[in-house]
Amino acid sequence: MNTPVLPALFAAGNLNATYSYDTYMELMETVVRENRTTGPKQSPDYAAYTRLNLARMQRLNKTAVLDEDTIQLVNIIQSPQKWFVLTEAWCGDAAQCVPVIAKIAAVNPAISLTLMLRDENPEVMNQYLTNGGKSIPKLIVLDQDGNERFTWGPRPAGAQLIYDDYKQNPGRPFSELTEDLQRWYNADKTHSIQRELCEGIKKSL
Repeated sequence: MNTPVLPALFAAGNLNATYSYDTYMELMETVVRENRTTGPKQSPDYAAYTRLNLARMQRLNKTAVLDEDTIQLVNIIQSPQKWFVLTEAWCGDAAQCVPVIAKIAAVNPAISLTLMLRDENPEVMNQYLTNGGKSIPKLIVLDQDGNERFTWGPRPAGAQLIYDDYKQNPGRPFSELTEDLQRWYNADKTHSIQRELCEGIKKSL
């Protein structure tokens, strides 16, 4: 990959609303306690999604187990990498994926993980659109020189098929999509995201 990025784009002073994983979890707890979400769009539905997402993340923090192959590969990384994740508290796919990304990053101290809110970092988001849309979560991995090593997101390929099918059938209630995705994530047990991130890591070595 080795695609140069604008050094200023990810400079600490130019990023807004950035968090470690622990402080992001604290943010989730805060907005749920205040019956709201992150970002400019506030509604009872978004607050409800956020409350559900916090519960999912807390569960994954306790139950998600990394595959041995994943751990071995991540430990091969020697040169420092910076992992940036664009996310928001209301995003269901982020709730399923970000805890796994955080567990993988925590394996190797060469990896630093920074979470950032999508809507407060439009310059970054606009550089990493998916089919022209601001889909999240979005992981961007840079090396110590600021070169892009790989990107991933917004969801594993199996979940993307479910999402694409929903988009091709207008008129279906949104609740059907969320239920189908939840069943898929539950059955997959994080194996797909681990496998896909390992494919990216191999390219970064």
